Amino acid sequence: MCCYRNRKGEIKLKYTVKDVLQFVEENDVKFIRLVFFDIFGVMKNISIMSHELKRAFERGVQIITSNIDGFEGTGCDLLLFPDPTTLKILPWRPQQARVARLLCDIRRPDGAVFEGNVRNVLKRAVDIADDMGFKCRAGLSCEFYLFRLDDNGKPTRIPHDNAGYLDIAPLDRGENIRRQICLSLEQMEINPLRSHHENGPGQNQIDFRHSDLLSAADDFVTFKAVVKAVAQLNELFASFLPKPLADNSGSGMHINLILKKNGENIFQESGNGMSEDARHFIAGVLKHSAEMTVFFNPLPNSYLRFGSFKAPDTVDWSYHDLNPLVRLPDVRTDRARMDFRSPDASCNPYLAFALLMYAGLDGVENKYELQPEASYSSNPDFLPQSLQQACELARNSSFIKHCLPEMIYENYLDIVSDTVNRSLQGEEFTRQFEERYFEII
Repeated sequence: MCCYRNRKGEIKLKYTVKDVLQFVEENDVKFIRLVFFDIFGVMKNISIMSHELKRAFERGVQIITSNIDGFEGTGCDLLLFPDPTTLKILPWRPQQARVARLLCDIRRPDGAVFEGNVRNVLKRAVDIADDMGFKCRAGLSCEFYLFRLDDNGKPTRIPHDNAGYLDIAPLDRGENIRRQICLSLEQMEINPLRSHHENGPGQNQIDFRHSDLLSAADDFVTFKAVVKAVAQLNELFASFLPKPLADNSGSGMHINLILKKNGENIFQESGNGMSEDARHFIAGVLKHSAEMTVFFNPLPNSYLRFGSFKAPDTVDWSYHDLNPLVRLPDVRTDRARMDFRSPDASCNPYLAFALLMYAGLDGVENKYELQPEASYSSNPDFLPQSLQQACELARNSSFIKHCLPEMIYENYLDIVSDTVNRSLQGEEFTRQFEERYFEII
């Protein structure tokens, strides 16, 4: 078993294959969920009995790919190989005959890495950042709604409460649920930082400590599963749909980046103002933001959120204003960071984080100049106003083509284009599509 020290200086353990097998045997773990993700970051899994885990590490577990978004046309079935460093016990499952979860790498039958494995896309981006001397950590702020169930246990659009921003009980009926979520996350060694009731009725927010990019993405998809599981235990339904209620606040997923070079936070300002690397990095993010939007906001519903309740719709930045796409809080402290505010929780975090890093690094490499902040800029550009527009921009983007494996790029945009084309045929498809993703996301 190897060790590492987290941001708080605590010693954490990183499991090896041998450690996982021993842990499973000694802790009454009977079921192992082998988790992977489709091209949109939707969690998939196959459950094996614990006595099959050793074989899974050695030979993989076969999956049929024909019904998995983005995996069609691979020409063969694929193999899941568990990553031993991602072992988590699911605390909401029974404590006898326990259930554990392992995230998986995906390979072809000949052992070759499967190019549609989205975790590998992010790993590559992190390696490129390392080669350029940058170490990045991400913290997330994520919003979601809690809704009541009907008499048949189906989700409704009736909010769990009618509380508002930072309200307390009894108006806020979600505080015990947020408590259960945070405690469950801590048991899984995921670090929530704070939680509160958000602006919308039944809307909640949980923020996380910064961690390395891969861990942040892994923790985010785990967080969504925990929220849905805890809500279900409380006979509620949790939805991360970007705009579930037309006249209320949408739900976003802010990405807060801390970027260090030579041990120094590039976003922390001294008497000389913003560092050169920070200016170029932010300029790169802004330059490529419109063409990346379909990967941050992949649903038709995503675009209903833009431009209202302080969700951004313009491509600009500010130190203090809450409306722009990029915000730079706490620049005089070691907490200085870049807050990227357009994504929502329907995105694939592995692709979103990777593209965000590539855009910033492109700005550094090509020394893009940062325009004046929002309050001094008279004619800002706008983010795409529809999924159709966002998809077209990505189709015409040489930057996106260069960043993503061809299979992911082509399959992702083909599926989105099909959604756009079918939605143009009438409101009935749009309604059915949204209802489907209301429950999935």
